[in-house]
Amino acid sequence: MVNINPRKLILSSLLLSTYVFPDSFQYNNYNNHGSVGLINIPTARFYNETAHGVTFYNGTPDQKITLTSNPYNWLEASFFYTNIKGKLYCDNITVEFCLQDYKDKGFNIKFRIKEQGILPAIAIGVNDLAGTGFYSSEYIVSSYGEGNIDMHIGLGWGTLNGSENAINNPLGYLNDSFKSRPGGFEDRGGAFQPSRYFSGEKVSTFYGASYAFNENTLIKIEKDTTKTDGQMNYENPNSDYSFGIDYTVNKNFVVGFSYERGNYTSLRFVYKNNPKNTYTKYEYRSSENNSNDKYENLITNLEQNGIGVNKVIEAANSVGLELTQFTHPNLQIMEEIIYKASRDAGIKKDIKKNIKIVDLDALNEFDNEFENNSNLIYERQKKSQFNSSTGIKFRPFIASREEFFKGALLLENDTEYAFLDNLTFNLNLKYSLADNFDDLRFPPYDTYPAQVRSDVKQYLKNMDKGVLIGRAQLDYFITPFKNHHLMISSGILEDMFSGYGLEYLYFKNDTNYSIGFEVFNAKKRDYNWGFGTLDYQNTTAHINFNYRNYGLIPFDMKLSYGEYLAGDTGATIEFSRTYDNGMNFGVFASNTDVTTEQFGEGSFDKGLFFNIPIYGNLINYAWRPLTKDPAAKLVRRNTLNGLLVKFRPIN
Repeated sequence: MVNINPRKLILSSLLLSTYVFPDSFQYNNYNNHGSVGLINIPTARFYNETAHGVTFYNGTPDQKITLTSNPYNWLEASFFYTNIKGKLYCDNITVEFCLQDYKDKGFNIKFRIKEQGILPAIAIGVNDLAGTGFYSSEYIVSSYGEGNIDMHIGLGWGTLNGSENAINNPLGYLNDSFKSRPGGFEDRGGAFQPSRYFSGEKVSTFYGASYAFNENTLIKIEKDTTKTDGQMNYENPNSDYSFGIDYTVNKNFVVGFSYERGNYTSLRFVYKNNPKNTYTKYEYRSSENNSNDKYENLITNLEQNGIGVNKVIEAANSVGLELTQFTHPNLQIMEEIIYKASRDAGIKKDIKKNIKIVDLDALNEFDNEFENNSNLIYERQKKSQFNSSTGIKFRPFIASREEFFKGALLLENDTEYAFLDNLTFNLNLKYSLADNFDDLRFPPYDTYPAQVRSDVKQYLKNMDKGVLIGRAQLDYFITPFKNHHLMISSGILEDMFSGYGLEYLYFKNDTNYSIGFEVFNAKKRDYNWGFGTLDYQNTTAHINFNYRNYGLIPFDMKLSYGEYLAGDTGATIEFSRTYDNGMNFGVFASNTDVTTEQFGEGSFDKGLFFNIPIYGNLINYAWRPLTKDPAAKLVRRNTLNGLLVKFRPIN
C-alpha cells in the first residue's frame, strides 16, 4: 500500500498550477456547514454580495440543511437546521416525541478582514452563534491562491479545537478570561453566549487546499480538527485528514463526496446563485408606433415599457408627466425608461414627473402652480383594472418535532381587482400539490401570553383540504396632504388572521427616513382556511420608524414599538439590504415584556428573512429558530414604506 503524505501532496500540486481562482464563484463551494470552505474547515473566501445558496449534507451522525447569503461582499451569514442520528430528542422516553433523533438549529457568521493581494486573505467567523452549542466554534483563517490551487490555514476554537497538537490560546496573553471556556451548553437554545467566543486554554491549527482538476472537478484535502469527544458523539478519528471531491453539475448545482477523518463517507448537495453574474439590466423596448403626434408616441413608448401615464401637461420649457407603475423595482430604471421614451418621441424639453403608486403621491417634481400654468395634453380616463397570476411556490416548515423536514408544494393564484386607482381588492388562493403535514401532532411547549402563532400546525394539517383562502383583502390608499399617506385595510389579512385597520406614514422622498403608526383589530381565523374565526382577537398597534443608510455600510433599518398580537408589549428592530434587482436580505430581533422564563427556549424572538425574485418569487421566506407567540405581528401584504421606498435611490 502506498503511503500518501498530505503535506507533500499539497506542495507538489503547486507545480501543476496554471491559473488563479481566489474568491471565484465557480471554484469555491459551501462546506458541510454551509460556509464557503473545504469539507469541514472554513476558508477566507467569499462570494459577491447578493450571492446565496442552500446546502444539504448527509453525514454521520448529523444531517444538516443550511441556507446561506452574502448581504455584503465582506459578510457571509447562514442559518442551519440539523438532525443528529442516534441521539434522543429528549430524555423522557415515556413521551412519544422524545423517541426520535435530536434536532438542533443555529446561526453562523463570517467576516472578511482583508482580500488576497500580495498577502493572503483573512477572515474571522463564529459558528452556532446563538444555538445550543453542539457546533459552537470560532476561527481565524487565511487563504492564498496560486494557479489552480487554493491553500488555507487557520486557528480553531470550540468544536474546531480537536487536534492532539493544540497550542496555547494566543488571546489568553491579552486577557485571562480567554483561557477558560464555559463547559456544556445553555439550557435554553437560541441565546447569544459571548463569554464562550474565542475562549479556551488551547486552540487547534487547521489547514487544507483545493485543486481545480478541471472546470467541473475540485479536489479537496484538509487537516480536520473537528472535536470528536464533544456533544456530537462523532467516532474517534482514524486519520487527521479528510478528503473530498466536488463535481459541478452546472453553474448553480454542485455534488460533493467526502471521506471524513478515515471513518465514514458523506454526501453534500449545493445550490448556489450569484445574481450579480446572472442579473441583466432592463432592456428598453422600442415602440413600433410612428404617429405624427410626439406625445402620443411618448405615451405609447412608456406604456410599452411598463409605465402607465395618467396625465401629460406642457409648459413653456418643460413637460410634466403624472405616471403610475407597478412592474419596475426602483426609480433608476424608471428614469432611464423616461429618458429614452422622450428622446425617441422627439421631445427635447425638460421632463418633470409626478409618480403615483396606488394613487399615493410617491414622488413630486411639479406642483399645482406648475400644473395651473401648463396646457393639458392628455388625461387618462380612470377605469377598473383586473390582474391575475398563478404560479408554483414552496412553503417549508422546519424545526418541527415530528420530522426533520416538512414542506408543501403549492399552486397559488394572486388576483387583484382595482375598482379605482386607490381602491383595490386582493385575493390569494392556495392549492397543495404535495405536502407531508398530515402527521403534525405534537403541541407547542409554551403558549404564553396567548396562542397566536404556535398553533401553526393546525393550519398546515388542513393544507391538503382543497382550495384555501390565503388572503381576501380590501385596501384604500390616499395622500390627504403632501408627504402624508394613509392606507385602510379590511378582510382576511393573512393565513392566520382576519381583521381591519389602518396605517399612517409621513414619507418625504428627498429624505432617508419615514415615521408613522399602524392600528389593526385582528381576529384569529379558524383552521379550515375559510371565512370562519376562532374566539381570540386583539387590537395591535405600533409606532414605526424607517431609515435608509447611504454611508459606508448601506442598510435599511426599521424600528417599531407597541402591542403585539398576543398582547405583549415591546420593540422590534430590523436590518435589511435591498438590491436593484429586487433581492432583499434581512435580520430582526424583538424584546417584549415577556420574561426569558415565560418565553422559554430561545429567550427572545429573532430570525431572518429573504426575498429572491426568481421563478415567480419562489424563494420568499422568513425564518425563526422557534415558532413562539410573543412578538408576533401581522404578516401584511403591503406596508406604506415598502410601497414608497422604491422611489428612493438604492443604497
